[in-house]
Amino acid sequence: MTKRLTITVIASLFLGLFSCVSNEKIIYLQNLEGNKPIEEGELIEYEVPDYRLQYNDIIDVNVQTAQDIIEMGFGNRMPTGGNQMGQMAGQSGGDIYYMTGYSIDKDGFIRLPIVGNIQVKDLTLEEARIKIEEELRAYLKNELYVKVKLGGIRYSALGEFRRPGKFVVLQDRMTIFEAIANAGDLSTIAKRDEILLIRQYPDGTRLHRVNLIDRNLVSTPFYFIQPNDQLYAEPMKVREIGAGENAAQSISLVISAITATALIINLIIVLNR
Repeated sequence: MTKRLTITVIASLFLGLFSCVSNEKIIYLQNLEGNKPIEEGELIEYEVPDYRLQYNDIIDVNVQTAQDIIEMGFGNRMPTGGNQMGQMAGQSGGDIYYMTGYSIDKDGFIRLPIVGNIQVKDLTLEEARIKIEEELRAYLKNELYVKVKLGGIRYSALGEFRRPGKFVVLQDRMTIFEAIANAGDLSTIAKRDEILLIRQYPDGTRLHRVNLIDRNLVSTPFYFIQPNDQLYAEPMKVREIGAGENAAQSISLVISAITATALIINLIIVLNR
């Protein structure tokens, strides 16, 4: 009877130790207790902050005259090998305009043909476009059409992602969930309630904690990621103690632990006889 009781106690301890990850820790966008619930179908208003250009950004400046538009239409000409360059940049996390665009130096300037240096740091893309167009009109009397773009959204995903790395997504706006999906989603043991977002600002870098489990995330400034964001996902304690990520793994670990414990107890009993 004592032997059975001992095994039962040890088994209970192992069950507590090797418990699997609960659904509450991995389900996104939950209405958490204590927060105002957001019902499905409810309209959530938000403001997407305009990205301001920073040191080391690379921008594409496309200038067309009225004659260019007549000859080529409104579409922009893709540089030779442009599609291949875009695919390679997206896979490596680089900027698709690295070879053809204009880099912002440490003083905040880009250097354009004819007009020379133009200060664009801390400007939005629209503000930079207006400024470049004004500078060009001092030299070119023809009607101008100026377009300024970034080479997509460049970000990094580190830690407990299924496919960590550097990425470039060719779109102007991207949610944090799109960024996570692009990196293969988070592993089961990632701390979804404590994602570390490292964001670049004109005056430096700030660290933010983001809770992906909280539905109220949708109404925060961190729902949309910005160029040069870095996402870091920490592992839960189950990785540290070697527990299973799901019920099947946990049961397998518990059975192995109980079997080993029973063998040790039997060996001790035999030696004590």
